[in-house]
Amino acid sequence: MFNRVGMFAKKGDPQVKQTLERLVACLQGRGVDILLDDTCAALVGHLVAPPAGPPAADGGRELVIVVGGDGTMLSAARNLFEFDVPLLGVNLGRLGFLADLSPADIPAGIEAILDGRYTEELRMFLRCEVVRNSEVVATGNAFNEAVVQKCNTARLISLSTYINGRFLHSQRSDGQIIATPTGSTAYALSGGGPILHPALDAVVIVPICPHTLTQRPIALAGDNRIEILVNTREPDRAEFTCDGESICTLQPGDRVHIVKHERTVRLLHPAGHDHYATLRAKLNWGTDPC
Repeated sequence: MFNRVGMFAKKGDPQVKQTLERLVACLQGRGVDILLDDTCAALVGHLVAPPAGPPAADGGRELVIVVGGDGTMLSAARNLFEFDVPLLGVNLGRLGFLADLSPADIPAGIEAILDGRYTEELRMFLRCEVVRNSEVVATGNAFNEAVVQKCNTARLISLSTYINGRFLHSQRSDGQIIATPTGSTAYALSGGGPILHPALDAVVIVPICPHTLTQRPIALAGDNRIEILVNTREPDRAEFTCDGESICTLQPGDRVHIVKHERTVRLLHPAGHDHYATLRAKLNWGTDPC
């Protein structure tokens, strides 16, 4: 099914090298061309011969195996989603909502994937921009969530939210999360937001510690355009982040525009993947009594 496989790995984790070595041996045993990112090349580059023939602009990858945790999967998704290449995660982290193969699943799990025994999911991506005085001053993409939040202060910030140009609400809070279904089990969950099934075309708006207790999470159809206006008068009090990475410091009057990206992230799971089983295991929801 896949003849040219890329590898993307977490930096600074001692478990990575051993896992990469097992992956390389498995892929080479199948005669698969292997392309390495810089982290992988530094660890196992001596084991991998360069693929024959000129590579395409994206390296011609037909699959990328991501070694790390969910954070590494987020990084890989942001770097590679434009190439429409499926991602398969090998989990070295704690939770593993996105990266659901374990190192113990090598080589059996990888062999099954290469034989075409897998489930593919298309996950939503967010495209974001910050507009200041009618000019776009920053852009970002988010797989989990886009966040407007306070910075460098213990004081609340003031925000107003608009949906497709219509006023939704104003709030004083620590900030606001706009999460995809993928991100609904991340920061948004800790803020009291609902868990969205990955197949839903939806986003959830979750206030962070709002001063008014009636400010509650709200779910919207994914094709809505969300705009957040920064009403805080003092400069440098708010920050905009995508998947935990700072995009820019926000100024009074800045507007953050968030829409569904036209591209999606392709995730591969082992055949028979059960999202509800993953939730039960990761969130300790108990066992089936039947």
